[in-house]
Amino acid sequence: MSTTEPAVELHGITKRFPGVVANHDIDITVAAGTVHAIVGENGAGKSTLMKILYGMQRPDEGTIKVNGEVADLHSPSDAIARGIGMVHQHFMLADNLTVLENVVLGAERLHGIGGGARRRIREISDQYGLGVEPDRLVEDLGVGARQRVEILKVLYRGARILILDEPTAVLVPQEVDELFANLEDLKREGLTVIFISHKLDEVLKVADAITVIRRGTTVASADPKEVSARQLAELMVGSELPVPELRESTVTDVPVLTMENVTVRDATGRAVVDGVSLTIHEGEILGIAGVEGNGQAELVEAIMGMLPAESGVIRLGGEDLSGRSTRRRREMGVGFIPEDRHRHGLLLESPLWENRVLGHQTRSPNVKGILIDRAGARRDTERIVEEYDVRTPGIDVSADSLSGGNQQKLIVGREMSGNPKLLIAAHPTRGVDVGAQAAIWDHLRRARAEGLAVLLISADLDELIGMSDTLRVILRGRLVGEADPATITPDELGSLMTGAAEGSVA
Repeated sequence: MSTTEPAVELHGITKRFPGVVANHDIDITVAAGTVHAIVGENGAGKSTLMKILYGMQRPDEGTIKVNGEVADLHSPSDAIARGIGMVHQHFMLADNLTVLENVVLGAERLHGIGGGARRRIREISDQYGLGVEPDRLVEDLGVGARQRVEILKVLYRGARILILDEPTAVLVPQEVDELFANLEDLKREGLTVIFISHKLDEVLKVADAITVIRRGTTVASADPKEVSARQLAELMVGSELPVPELRESTVTDVPVLTMENVTVRDATGRAVVDGVSLTIHEGEILGIAGVEGNGQAELVEAIMGMLPAESGVIRLGGEDLSGRSTRRRREMGVGFIPEDRHRHGLLLESPLWENRVLGHQTRSPNVKGILIDRAGARRDTERIVEEYDVRTPGIDVSADSLSGGNQQKLIVGREMSGNPKLLIAAHPTRGVDVGAQAAIWDHLRRARAEGLAVLLISADLDELIGMSDTLRVILRGRLVGEADPATITPDELGSLMTGAAEGSVA
């Protein structure tokens, strides 16, 4: 491959959908053997552009060149044949298959489907420190492990140009550093990485060049050595970079959620939540810090009634939740922002107003008597769209037509609308831009001031530290430490999370 030719050239790329122009006259040149970051707020057109480069969608206008040659990409197969691989923000894995089966699916001719494929997977995993086990079932993996499988899947197919969409969303600082070291290795081997991220400090750390997209078109190119995160944010959204922070304390002595010695076991009998006790009060945000897969998801599912607790007691406002269904717990005042909005938060093919009803189908304004109140649900969806700045042509479009950040704002608006006593917020700003982040933080702060109790789970340690009144650390299903959000650093918190440090950090 000639290193003098750019790896990718996009010229005049335009893509229209009914009622919206997703991309307009995009121009980007990506030098070979570099990490090229593309930044922009949700709905700016980044995902559409990457789908065009990966052959998932056809541009209405413009040309694509790969390694100096015009590329007519009709499908992902065409892109893969050109050496382009993509790791999507929302993963493309089959839960009921093993890692090996997912990786070889559609690529059986490369290394077979048995021992050869298993050896190659282990080689790639070891080479890039991905820690992927070929025989694990995907449904048993946490979000972080799923992402590493997706990266391995792309490398397995021999990609020389990697599109990484929000690759650090689920990683702790030490893991981010490892990923960035891996990207340096990829560059040294001549690979090119297109890096899409909302974390501007990470973009500045890892990128060799930056392109800013706003409202569907390229508005600036930036040298990471000469631009600050604040300046990038202003280019993206026309405002300063938001900071996750709580101001005066609103914590009361009124307990809302109380957990006493709660244990949950998985199908093999292993304690995935192990003797957890905690209390969240009115006006308090309690943050749970932990590396993905250490029991956070099961803790949430136990509170929601999706997993049975083997022992211990969970109380909401003093009322024992044992034997209560998930629907009843919702009716009692539990709001839920799930970690995976596509699997557990939305009906993607249904219109926005039907998604407003989801999980709240027994309560006003969604029902009259025993029947769904379409007019009431539609009116309230219009209100949520307005109050939460959900950017959409209307409430009758399907949820999958919205960008990830706008989907998330719809979910946050829905869950805040039932006047919950307790809000479980699992990764509430994952994969959303700085503007949507700021809006979601504002809504959480406002609800906290009005007495809402919040259980916050996040892989974004700045968010956890800035938005928590109280911080607890979970490791292998146990609460192993407590940290003071006013003084702890992300690196110190990361050490607690990985077990490198023990106990409390004041």
